[in-house]
Amino acid sequence: MAGYYEGLLILVGINIIAVIGVSILTGFTRLFSFGNGGFMAIGAYTGAILSTKLHTPLPISILGGMLMAGFIAFLLGKITLGLKGDYFLIATLGFGESIRVIIENLQSVTGGARGYSGIPLSTNLPVMIISVALAIFLAWNILHSKIGRNLMAIREQEIAADAIGIDTAKYKNIAFVISAMFAAWAGVLFAHYFTFIVPVMFNLAKSSEMTITVVIGGLGSLTGSIIATTILTLLPELARAAAEYRMLAYGVAVVLIITLRPSGLMGYKEFSLLAIRNFYYKTFPRKSDKSGKEVSS
Repeated sequence: MAGYYEGLLILVGINIIAVIGVSILTGFTRLFSFGNGGFMAIGAYTGAILSTKLHTPLPISILGGMLMAGFIAFLLGKITLGLKGDYFLIATLGFGESIRVIIENLQSVTGGARGYSGIPLSTNLPVMIISVALAIFLAWNILHSKIGRNLMAIREQEIAADAIGIDTAKYKNIAFVISAMFAAWAGVLFAHYFTFIVPVMFNLAKSSEMTITVVIGGLGSLTGSIIATTILTLLPELARAAAEYRMLAYGVAVVLIITLRPSGLMGYKEFSLLAIRNFYYKTFPRKSDKSGKEVSS
């Protein structure tokens, strides 16, 4: 039973890392993409091949998967980021499906539709805790740096951002590459936990789940994405009998969120110690005693 719960936590961690990448691209840059499942596949297969053929340790396999996905994302971004609105979304959708088909046809390298086996079991709970903490730390610092501020400026008003000297094409490509690298990171951990991967694991449904999770959590909230990922990963397991209907549940959840709370669960807010402190003082206001000093109520 302990192993079952540990497996759930590992799965939550993998999904959190993947969704953080989508959050940077979709939530903070407002670029919707259905290609992150493809980047996750690139990371999974690259990491698996490095570990099985070259016997590299897990950190090197993760780095290799991230670099491969980042390089492909950079090239793809140069071609597609000039497209506007739905056209970019369709291009990334086509990319994700193309990656799956390519993997299925490279049987001598990837095992094709039969899958790739023999991957060492390297992803455990301590590795996952370190990975998630590092992913959140990196994402938080990126979003609170000059890069993050420029991405949010593009999200709010791309034309105005361009007018004040922000190279919008450059920063959109940066967001696209970062998102792909986070997806690949999650893919390598995924492959080294299940030890067997097939292309269908990284289909359009996987990309859709990640995008839907970001929308439910709140576009513009890293905390919201993490909370939504945890809830949507655990719910199908807690209601295993209805797990096959999870995509239906996601669709209903998106409709309800858009209707009742368009900004998502957290909106643009982040969960932090400062937010807890402010909530505490609003709930329990401080009163002044006769000496003028503030005391708790």
